[in-house]
Amino acid sequence: MDYSALMKKDKYVANAISSELERQRFGLEMIPSENYCSVAVLEAMGSIFNSKYSEGYPGKRYYGGQEFTDLVETLATERAKKLFDVDHANVQPYSGSPANMAAYAALLKPGDKLMGMTLSHGGHLTHGHGINFSAQRYTAVHYGVNEKTHLIDYSEVENIAKKEKPKIIVAGATAYPREYDFKAFGEIAESVGAYLLADIAHISGLIIAGVHQSPSKQADVITSTTHKTLRGPRGGLILSKKEHAQAIDRAIFPMLQGGPHMNAIAAKAVCFKEALDQSFKDYGKQTVKNAKVLADRLMEQGLTLSTDGTDNHLILADVTPKGLTGGEAESVLDEVGITVNKNTIPFDKRKPFDPSGIRLGTPALTTRGMKEHEMEKIAEFIVNALDNHDNALIKARIHDEVKDLCAEFPLYAELGGFE
Repeated sequence: MDYSALMKKDKYVANAISSELERQRFGLEMIPSENYCSVAVLEAMGSIFNSKYSEGYPGKRYYGGQEFTDLVETLATERAKKLFDVDHANVQPYSGSPANMAAYAALLKPGDKLMGMTLSHGGHLTHGHGINFSAQRYTAVHYGVNEKTHLIDYSEVENIAKKEKPKIIVAGATAYPREYDFKAFGEIAESVGAYLLADIAHISGLIIAGVHQSPSKQADVITSTTHKTLRGPRGGLILSKKEHAQAIDRAIFPMLQGGPHMNAIAAKAVCFKEALDQSFKDYGKQTVKNAKVLADRLMEQGLTLSTDGTDNHLILADVTPKGLTGGEAESVLDEVGITVNKNTIPFDKRKPFDPSGIRLGTPALTTRGMKEHEMEKIAEFIVNALDNHDNALIKARIHDEVKDLCAEFPLYAELGGFE
């Protein structure tokens, strides 16, 4: 990509982009919700579609000049339906939270009861957390995980559902390292007359790859982001059964959104085309293989992991045995070029902004081409840095080793540099 115009117009922004590019190239990005999209996706995101207003849907727009916007949105919609084997897809949501908001608006009335995983056990803000719209507009109740195993207890979920009689049950999380049993969730929802919403924002790419079960047969509505393991642009997606299609579309427009971001929709179309290829399925399988190896090595070297491992792309680790808080561990790993995020662990005794754990994962590392051997090295980097968090010389040596490893797996070589 040519950044010459940006360099001439605004060197401050250009320099920030250049610095971020170097940070990503020579650091290990391990936040499980982050990934690298292709240069083709970046080009679509930066395309002339950014300039076009397209309120409405293909064939039913409120502005003229829609021949090519209709084309790319239809491509994105049909590809999404094929990828996930669903009746209906809406590709206009700006991101994951707006997608959840629209899904609730389509299925619920204000005050209706919503049941989701509690935030402190791995759920998302939009699954009914008190400070979020989902609890302020609807009546929120929660399920969690078992205190000993940190696993979802489906019999307990069923007991809560039968007691509370929610109108919608949300299956999905943002920090749960195991596979979701969508069949069990579907049976529970059916038994109490609730809709099932599957939030697959984290695992959509793994579902496409066949390494996580799909909710397409059980869920009334499925929401997702299009980045994370799907490896596309920052954006959202709603999938649904045919009978909910009209309500979903009306909830997005005109209820909650105006003009869709057509540049993002064009990039989604590219991302979905990439995900239809066998190479994407291979990537998803390798992401899980990498996470399992990384988890095993971290446990062997003394870290305590929630659920004693992982089935998916993410790992939740308690760092208190290393004499650190989650925030301190995040900072130490930042110093050596490894990016993770501080995170609560289930039944955490510390506060959310100063939790006991860190969350880390393998999607971005796998996109770079790293495999099991590299995961073993990275586990050593992580534990060595945490064990020597107050030793500047050792941390400097680890940082050099991180840079050397990154150099073996070049990132965005096509983008070149900034002149």
